[in-house]
Amino acid sequence: MRFVKPDFGLLSPGEKRKISLLRKDLLAWFSHHGRDLPWRSPSASEFEKICVEVLLQRTRAETVAAIYPAFFARFESWSDIADASIPELEGHLKPIGLWRRRAVSIKGIATYAAKRNGQFPKDPCELGKVPGVGQYVMNAILLFQHGARTPLVDVNMTRVLERFVKPRTLSDIRFDPWLQAASHWLVRMQPVETNWATLDFAARVCISRHPRCNTCRVASRCKANVRKADEAALRQQRRTAYCRRWSGTGFASSA
Repeated sequence: MRFVKPDFGLLSPGEKRKISLLRKDLLAWFSHHGRDLPWRSPSASEFEKICVEVLLQRTRAETVAAIYPAFFARFESWSDIADASIPELEGHLKPIGLWRRRAVSIKGIATYAAKRNGQFPKDPCELGKVPGVGQYVMNAILLFQHGARTPLVDVNMTRVLERFVKPRTLSDIRFDPWLQAASHWLVRMQPVETNWATLDFAARVCISRHPRCNTCRVASRCKANVRKADEAALRQQRRTAYCRRWSGTGFASSA
């Protein structure tokens, strides 16, 4: 996995201020509306937090939460996963989907970790060489094991940033330079909480198809929402002008 170092020079001063204010608002929202997920408990181990992020890819948090107790009752360490057979892992992972791919991926990561007492490289370039470690899992390992300020960039975090600030340029979120810089800037303070806050906000307010802009605390500063309001106002102006033109011709009264 090629590591993309964030270039904060790609962010304008205005974008940095806007993203910093977004972080503050997200954390305030999260303190009252964050989801109660088992891996966020103070008792959750580093192993559980990293392992869960492997399972969370392309899967809803609530779906993973449903298998959490049974999965970690059976697998209490990387060694337990490494020693398990692929069919057994598939059986435990089947409820969350993509179980064949997940079983191979998590066993590969576990085999590496079990041989090294659960320790992963701190250098992103070396970490990217570990079997089964893509950018998302890499950032999760750096965040939870090494205390790095790395973002859990997925389609949900991307959606929040793109709507609030501006769209990315590249289709692949892993390699878009602006998005990588923006997401890293977002989590510069309180990285764990900011990551969780952003993902929860995306799941509960800034949802994909029908965002709940009427309940969004940052709607007045959201570029997508302001653009939507401007477009609605323009449509209303055009309808009003159209009605006035037709009413002046006498057709409206004859009808």
